[in-house]
Amino acid sequence: MCLTAVGVIVGLGGAWGLTRFLTSFLFGVRPTDLVTYAVVSLVLVTVSMLACYTPARRAAKVDPMVALRHE
Repeated sequence: MCLTAVGVIVGLGGAWGLTRFLTSFLFGVRPTDLVTYAVVSLVLVTVSMLACYTPARRAAKVDPMVALRHE
């Protein structure tokens, strides 16, 4: 999740810094639309949380002794 936080912060900074360049690609959305930035960031963080949670939940179900004996 730390990597996700760093990625979102760097991405938001980069997107904010490139607003003049992005203006020509956007249609119907202002380059500094805070709602769009918030929604995209929230979706990325949610996907990242699910990607971290699913393997962690599966690993937590395994008995540690069984995992050590398997090695």
